[in-house]
Amino acid sequence: MDQSPTIGVFKDLEPKLRLELINQAQSAYQQAYVPYSHYPVGSAVLFSSGKIYSGCNVENASYGLTVCAERNAIFQAIAQGERDLKGIAIAVPTEAFPSPCGACRQVIREFAMDCPVILINGSGLTRLTSLKKLLPDSFGPEFL
Repeated sequence: MDQSPTIGVFKDLEPKLRLELINQAQSAYQQAYVPYSHYPVGSAVLFSSGKIYSGCNVENASYGLTVCAERNAIFQAIAQGERDLKGIAIAVPTEAFPSPCGACRQVIREFAMDCPVILINGSGLTRLTSLKKLLPDSFGPEFL
């Protein structure tokens, strides 16, 4: 993955915070409720307060009511008064790297114009990208 366009968003994410995001995302997928897909996902989000919130995917027999790990983590932060998203990590136990779905990309965009996105596979390898790379020419609250 070409990382050159994303390096700028990582300059403010110090290595210690990056590692903490990764660790919390990896821990979160262990709590996932995935009886249908058997695909656990964990996410951790950093907000401008410096606090990190984590979440896992939670499936439902009525599939449309399933919530992704990314949205779960973000919504927990929002419920605590956070609004300014600074970074997100997404982890899975498989060898393939995860990628946020379109709905999650749009929810991330609601709280950040751009931010680092760290993708972690089951071997602990990481890929670095950014929201702008995942959701170019996005639509956000400033358009309303």
